[in-house]
Parts: sequence; C-alpha cells; structure tokens
Amino acid sequence: MMFKKSKRRDLVVLSRVIALASPYKSLFLIASALAIILAPLSTLKPKLIQEMTDNYIVNKDLDGMKMLFFILLGVLVIEALFNYMFNFITSLLGANVVKDLRLRVYKTVTSLRLKYFDITPIGNSTTRTINDIETINSIFSEGIITIIADILTLIAVLGMMFYTSWKLTLFCMITLPFLMVAAYIFKEKVRISFQKVRNEISKMNSFLQERISGMKITQIFNAEEEDRAKFRQINRDYTQANLDSILYYAVFFPVVEIISAASLGLMVWYGARGMLHDSISIGVMVSFPIYISMLFRPIRMLADKFNTLQMGIVAADRVFLLIDETELKEQGGTLKPDKLEGKVSFDRVSFAYNEGDYVLKDVSFEVQPGHSLAIVGSTGSGKTTIISLINKFYEIQKGHIFIDDKDINEYDLQALRRRIAVVLQDVFLFTGSVLENISMRDPNITREQCIEAAKWIGAHEFIVNLPGGYNFEVNERGTTLSMGQRQLISFARALVFNPDILILDEATSNIDTESEMVVQHAIEKLIEKRTSIIIAHRLSTIKKADNIMLLDKGRVMEIGTHEALMEKEDGLYKELYSLQFEHAQPAG
Repeated sequence: MMFKKSKRRDLVVLSRVIALASPYKSLFLIASALAIILAPLSTLKPKLIQEMTDNYIVNKDLDGMKMLFFILLGVLVIEALFNYMFNFITSLLGANVVKDLRLRVYKTVTSLRLKYFDITPIGNSTTRTINDIETINSIFSEGIITIIADILTLIAVLGMMFYTSWKLTLFCMITLPFLMVAAYIFKEKVRISFQKVRNEISKMNSFLQERISGMKITQIFNAEEEDRAKFRQINRDYTQANLDSILYYAVFFPVVEIISAASLGLMVWYGARGMLHDSISIGVMVSFPIYISMLFRPIRMLADKFNTLQMGIVAADRVFLLIDETELKEQGGTLKPDKLEGKVSFDRVSFAYNEGDYVLKDVSFEVQPGHSLAIVGSTGSGKTTIISLINKFYEIQKGHIFIDDKDINEYDLQALRRRIAVVLQDVFLFTGSVLENISMRDPNITREQCIEAAKWIGAHEFIVNLPGGYNFEVNERGTTLSMGQRQLISFARALVFNPDILILDEATSNIDTESEMVVQHAIEKLIEKRTSIIIAHRLSTIKKADNIMLLDKGRVMEIGTHEALMEKEDGLYKELYSLQFEHAQPAG
C-alpha cells in the first residue's frame, strides 16, 4: 500500500514538474518531435551498411557503393545535427524552467514567517534553492524526454531487427532478461545511494553556513579543531555516499558489457550457421552487431536515466513542499494606508514561540499617536517579542493587536511594514555600497534623501570620509565598518523611509558615548513627530519617554511616566533604576 502511495505521489510530482514547462511549450514540442524523428533515423545506418554489403560490396559494384556511402554520410550528418538540436533544446528547456522555479522558490522563502527560519537551518533553504533545483533541471536535460527518446529508439531498433531476421533477433535476445534484472537492481541501489547523497550534502551546506557565519565565536573559544573534526566526519559521510553510488556504476557497466558480449557471441554462433545454410546474408551479420550495440546502450543508459529522473522527482518533491507551505507563509489583509496615525494597542495578547510555552501573557497597553513608550525588563521578559508582533512577524495565539484602531490582520503586510521602521541592536548590513544599505535599493528613495537622513542622524561626517564616500563598498554583514558606524547607518536606513512608527531595540548600545549624544539628540527630535517604542537596558536614556512599561516574565508589571513610577514606594522600576544608578557610580 505504501509503495502504491509513493508511486502515485511520484506521478503527481512529475506532472507538476512537466507543467512548469507550459510557458515553453514550443521547446517541449520541438524536443518531442526530434525524439520521434531520431528513433527511426538511427536505424538507417545499420540498414544502409547491410544493403551496401549485400548488394554492392559482395558484387564489387563500386559506383553503387559510392552512392550508398554518400547517402550514409548524409544520414550521419543529419543525425548529428538533430542530436545537437535535441540536446541543446532539452538543456535550454531545463535551464528556463529552473530559472523560473528558482525565482518562485526565492519569492516563497522571502514570504515565510520568521518562525520558519527559527526552526529551519539556513543551509536547508540554500540546498532547496540551489542544489535541489539544479537536480530538477536534469528531469528535462537527462530525464523524461531523453527516456522517451531512448524507448522510441529501442522500439525502432527491435522493429528493424525483427524485420531483418526475426529468428536471429530472438536468439540475440536470450540474454535480455539478465540485462533487465541487472538494470533493475542497479536502479534501486543507486536510487537509495543518491538519496543519501542528497541528505549528506544538505547536512554539509547547513554545517558550513553556520560555522562560517559564526567563525568569530569559533576562534574566540579556540574550537577550530573540534569543528574540523566534525566537518571531517560530515565530509567522510558525504564521500562515502558518493563512493557507494560509484561502486554500483563500476559493477553495473561491466555486467552490461559481459551480457552484451554474450549476446554478440550467440549472434555470431547462430548467424554463422545461418550463413552456411544460406538463410542469413553477410550484410545481416555485419549490421546485427551494430543493432545489438544500439539495443544494449539505451537499456544500459535507461537505468541511469531513471535514477536521474527519480532524483529529480525527489528534489522536486522537497521544493514543492516548500512552495506549498501555507502554515508558515505570512498572511496579510488588504488595507494599504499611505500614512498611519500611529496609535498602537495590545489587548490581552498572549504569544508563544513553542505551543504552550507563553513568552507574553495577557499583555495590554496603548500608545497614542506621536507619543513614546519605553519598554524595560530583564532578558527574556518579552521586550523584543512585542516588536516582532507589531511588525507581524509571528501570529499571536490570544488577544488582539490594533494599529489606528484596526486589527493588525486587516493590513497588507508590505504596506504596514513600510510605515514602521525598526533599528535593532544586532545591525545587519548587506554586501553593496553605503548608499544601497541606506536605501535598501528602493528606487523611490533618492541619493539626496539618503544624505539628508545621514546628516540628520549624524552619520554624514564619517561616511564622506570613507574611501568613495556613499559609494564605499560594505563587505558582507558590514565587517569593514565599526559597530558604531554600522549602527549609525542603520539609523539613517530607518529614518530615510520616513516612518510613522519608530521602534528602537537597544539602538544605542553599540555606539560610543560621543556618538550616542549625537544619536540621542536626533532621536529626541525624531520621536516628537512619530509614535515611538523604545527598548533600553540603560534606563537613563528613556527618562523622557511619555510612558515606561516594565515587563517581567511576559507580564506587564508597571506602566507610567518615569516620575510616576519613581514615586512608588516598592515599585519594581524604582528598584531597577536605583540598582542601575548605584552600579553606574564610580567607586569611592
């Protein structure tokens, strides 16, 4: 039953892959037509050689032999041309399908919720987008169309062999069952080994991506040898999986050659007897070894091509599972405001990253348009989670979130996020120029706007002093810049979009004291015009916020102005502020 379900699913996946070629129907039809033409065309060579031998060489007819030679040469040229066209078109078809599919997969990946990236290694997504899709390409370039072409060739060759001498054909086919059994065993063994290869390369991609990204930590903790040992094991497993598949090839192809030689031996033995009794001509004996070669070569390659097709189907199944992912895809509404007033409300919101393990518990608060709310609390209290929920990176389990008195689920995601700017503690810069990192390559944002934002935040001076100024090329993750410089660029990036809601998550933590004074001044001017939500460990930086909310283990413990909270005798905020202030005092 499981086998039937698996076969049924394979057929469904294969039909979906073929459907991907619908925009390139003309290429598919041309390749199919060429496969149909090449099948009988390939059988003309041995037939012409037979005719040349029996009618011209034996009779020493040089003129007739020359004529047939040029006909044979013409057939060879036409066949070579058609083969070139067939291989080129099938490869072109596969390349076009892969191009479209890769864009579709990347679009899917960028539309997934953050939960997907929380639970899925980045290497897996890389494997789906690169390796698996390249494997799907082989369905067209080496798989289904070429398999059909080989099957048509087999039918044409067998037809011609039976037409030429059905008795000799049946005698040559005595070894065919052995070949079929060997091909089936080979196909099954290689299929299993190829699946193992795919799994091992996925593990390797995940390991390399994680370790290379975290190389600084590896070197800080002197863990290079441990990582090398782990990689040696992964590399050994991957190599072994490849060697297993190579072993099956190394065994199968010699077996095919032995069976083919046995068939040829039977043909010579039976054909020689036929020649003695004048029932088989010399031309037949000359052409039949060619027929046998043409018969066994496709059968040998079919086993390999079926494996290629199977691996393409397995890869396509994984890719389609990602494309079809609905639970982890971001869901948005239809509301697309050009501007937000900036009112933010949480109504009895509870949220858990893992089912049942609530990070936020019955959280309620409200931020009026143009006002600021500072959120404080210990690590793990849920501060950053609130930011993620305002941007709708995750779906809440209980309660409601309102922006401008409308449920957040009513908003189109892109329209909503365009009106909200976030500056995170961990700044991520992309490979490209400083200008591109500020504008995020948005064609609607001009160079002048980027420069104005940089001046506003106090980043212009250091940027113009970089080699190339705003055209300075930033390395991956911004490694060519200091932490403070990266943070200033992230501020300019947030400001240039002119957001209605500004969120700062420990945004000044990586900036030196001098730069912080510049940024703090810019922040104070900025939040006068916008709704602002600020997360900070240093409470001295948030005293001017309109309201301060203290979280503890996912619950709202206190909320009010700095002065009001400091007036509470046993208030948690007052205690936290006093502790920080005491620690900040220099030792006497």
